[in-house]
Amino acid sequence: MPELTSRFRVEGMDCAACATKIENAVGRLPGMDEAHVSLAAGTLRVNHGDALPAGAVEQQVKRLGYGIAKTAPGRSSNAKAAATAPHDHGHDHDHGHDHGDHHHTHDNAPSTTEAVDEHLDLGAGPWWQSKKAIQAGITGLAMVVAYGVSLAVPSIGHWAFIAALLVGLVPVGRRAIAAATAGTPFTIETLMTIAAVGAVIIGATEEAATVVLLFLVGELLEGVAARRARSSISGLTSLVPKVARLEESGSTREVQADTLKVGSVIVVRPGDRIPADGEILDGTGAVDEAPVTGESVPVRKAKGDQVFAGTINADAVLRVKVTAAAADNTIARVVKLVEEAQESKAPTERFIDQFSRWYTPGVLLVGALVAIIPPLFFQQGWGEWVYKGLAVLLIGCPCALVISTPAAIAAGLAAGAKRGLLMKGGAVLEQLRKVTMVALDKTGTLTAGKPEVTDIVGVGISEKQVLSLAATLEEGSSHPLALAILARAKADNVPVPPAADAKVQPGRGVTGRVGGAAVAVISGKAAEDQLDDEQRQQIEQFASDGKSVSVVTSNDKIVGLIAMRDAERPDAKTGLAELKDQGIGIVMLTGDNERAAKAVGRDLGIDVRAQLLPQDKQTIVKELQSQGKIVAKVGDGINDAPALAAADVGIAMGGGTDVALETADAAVLHGRVADIAGLINLSKATMGNITQNITVALGLKVVFLVTTLMGITGLWPAILADTGATVLVTANAMRLLAWKPKGT
Repeated sequence: MPELTSRFRVEGMDCAACATKIENAVGRLPGMDEAHVSLAAGTLRVNHGDALPAGAVEQQVKRLGYGIAKTAPGRSSNAKAAATAPHDHGHDHDHGHDHGDHHHTHDNAPSTTEAVDEHLDLGAGPWWQSKKAIQAGITGLAMVVAYGVSLAVPSIGHWAFIAALLVGLVPVGRRAIAAATAGTPFTIETLMTIAAVGAVIIGATEEAATVVLLFLVGELLEGVAARRARSSISGLTSLVPKVARLEESGSTREVQADTLKVGSVIVVRPGDRIPADGEILDGTGAVDEAPVTGESVPVRKAKGDQVFAGTINADAVLRVKVTAAAADNTIARVVKLVEEAQESKAPTERFIDQFSRWYTPGVLLVGALVAIIPPLFFQQGWGEWVYKGLAVLLIGCPCALVISTPAAIAAGLAAGAKRGLLMKGGAVLEQLRKVTMVALDKTGTLTAGKPEVTDIVGVGISEKQVLSLAATLEEGSSHPLALAILARAKADNVPVPPAADAKVQPGRGVTGRVGGAAVAVISGKAAEDQLDDEQRQQIEQFASDGKSVSVVTSNDKIVGLIAMRDAERPDAKTGLAELKDQGIGIVMLTGDNERAAKAVGRDLGIDVRAQLLPQDKQTIVKELQSQGKIVAKVGDGINDAPALAAADVGIAMGGGTDVALETADAAVLHGRVADIAGLINLSKATMGNITQNITVALGLKVVFLVTTLMGITGLWPAILADTGATVLVTANAMRLLAWKPKGT
């Protein structure tokens, strides 16, 4: 029998106990294989067979008091693998880079359409229109009426408060009964119902009604905080514009952005948001990537550069070829990744969940003992101790404790995602703070992954003439070193006249005629016979600095040398310094040749292990782990895959490619070295927040437990303690949403 998967959005969940109730209730339905609730995303995913009755899931969830709506099934995209092939950072020109092709196929991967289209199906209106707000408002109004009646006609004031109590308690009691019959007997609704009914029995009617009102207000506040946490990620989906300007047959027309197909050509005007991931075909201008990557400075983009959906085209008309469908664009994948990450639980969160399963029955037992033992064995008054026992039940409500960890984890993941720091779950977020050693790849990680011209030496002609001759022959070439020469020529405004008879000579370089002269741009090795001793020494010095050298000749005479190197990322030194300041060790692991690697290592002040195969990197990671180090491996996610998998935390550097998002445990979207320290700092901030939350949750309970047993506080302060702790914990966790990396 084939297994089917359905997804729903659920309204009204505000703590982990809500998620547990729904999972238990839905999991008991006939034909149900698995039910999984994401509190952070507000979603329910069920795997089931054909035996599941239509509408059964919705009916079961509504019985528990939650709103629910089924989401539309996602569209699959077979073009995804082709459209998002990994970038090739390798270049074999006097270097030993070994960047293997590594394709990921996604034919069976779940579509991310739900992550984009389903958000805010429920609870999209103002918070005061929610079911919880209405229920709290009606109960509050009933309390005001009861108070007025008690003043006007004191003899029936008792019954007026009972009526007000029932207005608020009946829905709560129904939810408690529904949860108990669905397999979750020990819920906060159960504790509340027992406490309120018990208070009425001992004559504390006014307090019982007040407690129920405070409980409903507390639930409302928790719901508002939970909604804010969810909107921090779902708000990303609103960044993608709804319409796009599609170019067809020389003209443009407006179409829905989610109908764009891979290969479509769109026109993006200055000031517009880019409606799809794509590659620039024509145009050069600045693109503001802050909404997606957190990069504060607009990035110059030109023909051949990648752009992300949701980023803003600042100052030029761009023609862009779409490389990913709406369901597979960067924002859709980021949202999907973060929602999946929020579904996976950190070790601390799993411990709290297990603890709470025993904690709630334990609270019921303690409350019963407090109510029974003093009157039975110590001749104390029943009314006084039953009252205290009921207060213990309210103090013991586990909401604040249970929400303390997932609220902080969800906020931490959301804060990171908004700034281009992606983590696959709370376990990764928790582990990062323990890292003691960072192992980094060179090409594409510490360096930009593309060479730049660093030195030009003229022999009998000027440097500009050398550059002009080389650029003339390299015009039209896609080789990384040729692109470096052309980029430098463009930057220096060097003339590039047309060349004649340009030909590539494999293993040597390129030749042709420029202005009647026979010109060649060849490798140092190919020019060996033409070099004098001074030129050989110069090339040797360049090589020791990790630079590749192209020799320019004219009519078989050497007229210049051009040295190029894959330059370090601009923030590499400061990023590594941040790690060193935290006492974290650093080592470079690269497949590049010894000279090039050591030159970069010398500039950056780090240890180097070079000429490594992918399996060698993995072996070194395991060696470091055997020495007791917690290792984070940072790479481009392609040839580093074995080492990324072996490390305690694998971090992929990249611009939103499938490899960067899926190979490792974490990904740095805009590829800044400083963001590695940012990930670790975010982990530390989140775990510190969790410690604060647990301290507040348990600390307030201990204080009010003592004051209740001493007779200082009663029922309504007890529920205030629980509600107050829950709101404090949630608000404290939400502070993480404002977290920013150092220097931003």
